Amino acid sequence: MKPVKAGGGWPVIRYAWRKAIEGGPLRLFRAMRSKNACKSCALGMGGQKGGMVNETGQFPQVCIKSLQAMVGDLQDAIPAAFWSEHAVSELQNWTSHRLEHSGRLVQPLLLRSGDTHFQPISWTEALDRIIAKLRAISPAETFWYFSGRSSNEASFLLQLLARFYGSNHVNNVSYYCHQASGVGLTSVTGSGTATLSLDDLQHADVVFLVGGNPASNHPRLMHVLMHVRQRGGQVVVINPVRETGLVNFRSPSELKSLLFGTEIASLYLQPDIGGDLALLSAIAKRIDEIGASDEAFLTDHCNGWPELRAQLQRFDWPELCARSGVAREQIDQAAQLYAKGRNVVFAWTMGITHHRYGVENVQAIANLALMRGMVGRPQAGLLPIRGHSNVQGMGSVGVTPKLKDAIIARLESHLGLRVPTTPGLDTLACLEAAHAGRMRAALCLGGNLYGASPDSAFTREALARLDLLVHLSTKLNTGHVQGLAQETLILPVLARDEEPQATTQESMFNYIRLSDGGPTRHAGPRSEVQVIATLAAEVLHGRGTTLDWQAMASTGRIREAIAAVIPGFEPMATLDATREEFHVQGRLFHAPRFATADGRAQLHVHSLPTLDCEEGRLRLMTVRSEGQFNTVVYEEEDLYRGVVGRDVILLHPEDIRQQGLAANQRVTVCSATGSLPGIRIIPFESIKAGNALMYYPEANVLVGRTVDPQSHTPAYKNIAITLDPTPHCR
Repeated sequence: MKPVKAGGGWPVIRYAWRKAIEGGPLRLFRAMRSKNACKSCALGMGGQKGGMVNETGQFPQVCIKSLQAMVGDLQDAIPAAFWSEHAVSELQNWTSHRLEHSGRLVQPLLLRSGDTHFQPISWTEALDRIIAKLRAISPAETFWYFSGRSSNEASFLLQLLARFYGSNHVNNVSYYCHQASGVGLTSVTGSGTATLSLDDLQHADVVFLVGGNPASNHPRLMHVLMHVRQRGGQVVVINPVRETGLVNFRSPSELKSLLFGTEIASLYLQPDIGGDLALLSAIAKRIDEIGASDEAFLTDHCNGWPELRAQLQRFDWPELCARSGVAREQIDQAAQLYAKGRNVVFAWTMGITHHRYGVENVQAIANLALMRGMVGRPQAGLLPIRGHSNVQGMGSVGVTPKLKDAIIARLESHLGLRVPTTPGLDTLACLEAAHAGRMRAALCLGGNLYGASPDSAFTREALARLDLLVHLSTKLNTGHVQGLAQETLILPVLARDEEPQATTQESMFNYIRLSDGGPTRHAGPRSEVQVIATLAAEVLHGRGTTLDWQAMASTGRIREAIAAVIPGFEPMATLDATREEFHVQGRLFHAPRFATADGRAQLHVHSLPTLDCEEGRLRLMTVRSEGQFNTVVYEEEDLYRGVVGRDVILLHPEDIRQQGLAANQRVTVCSATGSLPGIRIIPFESIKAGNALMYYPEANVLVGRTVDPQSHTPAYKNIAITLDPTPHCR
């Protein structure tokens, strides 16, 4: 297929109509307009302002990702006969796309080692098996994994269960995405989240978009960038790939843009994969050289400016250009655009965090923002663009291996919980412990742990060594059929807009939204909160807890506990009565007083990583297609890149020529970790020579278990690979 010339536009309209037909137009519209938070990204839509309404009250706010997620939940139930008709060995050969479109899970399912088929079982049997196992083993032999789609209430309750039980091995998908952002921002401002609101972003006149592709992954953010340009502002894109939607975007909701398109990038910088730290340092060096640094702000409100300035002065221009892969002229252009900006926002995604030095990348972005006083004031600031709709909320309410001291103190005083003293392991460390035989059971609240993890072969082996693996899910995914324990249980749960009680979610702008829930679509699935409360009451019986776990099946009761325990969430206590959504207190920095011990921001000094790549090797980064969201593949075509199929590698034509290969040739892609045979070569001029793209999560076979030492986020980017025309790597 031919790549489109712009993001959005008529192809998206036609696709949206097809999805509407698939879900039923009226049925889909009613679901989208219900007072429930969007199930896709964390940009913020829905809640008490109404479906398809954002945090500032703007309507209509809708995108393909939100439609895809809703249509997925509107599917018919998987027929009972499905499980006897399809062996696990067959399902293991199904694609993520086919599994996603199999229908809704409506029965608890059991697969024991040696079984050929999943077996539908009763809820009673499923829960009894989990309870018996957890009561029989040590809490230290369990870990608890949370996706980013569940509610604050379910997340808070499950981490309470884990800690009352005696385990701190509590973690979520952020360790595979934005943990580096949280660690990096905390080291700068004392808070690990965005420093600004959506309203602030909408008033920016310069936006730096670093290491992200919102045209595919956060389409509604494109409207904000489009309006920046329409107001005469500037958008600087930093991405190794020249993404179509970031060059030109046609908004279906605005006639002029739909017909003629809107230029997005004022300046497009293409560093080599892994060259971001050098590039950010280069822009910072140039800002100081042209006298654009805000000396008063740096002196009055920041620590570490003399040290950072000295480091910037020591950097050599030829070295910065070589290590970034960006010409001096373009670096100068970026610095000039920044110097002229009055309200500047720096936004980034996993192109920044998925590196061995992800935290340093985030700190370098913060350095650049602080140099001109663009943090700690309205209409400017730092914005990690988060994926899952409630991944930030989960972290806020305690889904982390190490709780903050203030939360521990409140858990003890308000709920009588003595938090375990054993250090908790992060997500990958839990898998490594399972592989070593130190874990016996795991419970996954949604998500696809297998699909999200690096080194797929290792992950499969690690999960296979568990006695029990439990999934709470709405639909099938690859993790249900690939990472199989001695006993694998799948429990069908309700989607957000089917919950019998109201729940809450937190956007990437620190905004708490209240979802009303709604009628269930199928008999069989249960509320996540109901399942967790039932397990807690039985697993913890006789273990000395006085908490009324059956009463905690009320989401209102959970919100009261969250308000008492989580700093900044105090308005949760009255949310049921007021229905007033709110910003989490203490996170928006509209004045230069930060959440650090001395109230000052901290600048950081870095050395530059080396990007040397041995001759014959290429730098690989894993990416999402336009037709997917995180590990979920809705469509197997990538509209914006003009690619059909996911068994592909995208290479610059010069690299194809130098490697002695040809377009559409099948090769084996090899890394130090693994290999993928039968991969088709796609010529792709939009990527710099020496770099390559493959789709996540399929390419996770090639991704090693090297992590950023500060955040423990795996390095899904900058993987050294070779291409072999033979069936297997030599």
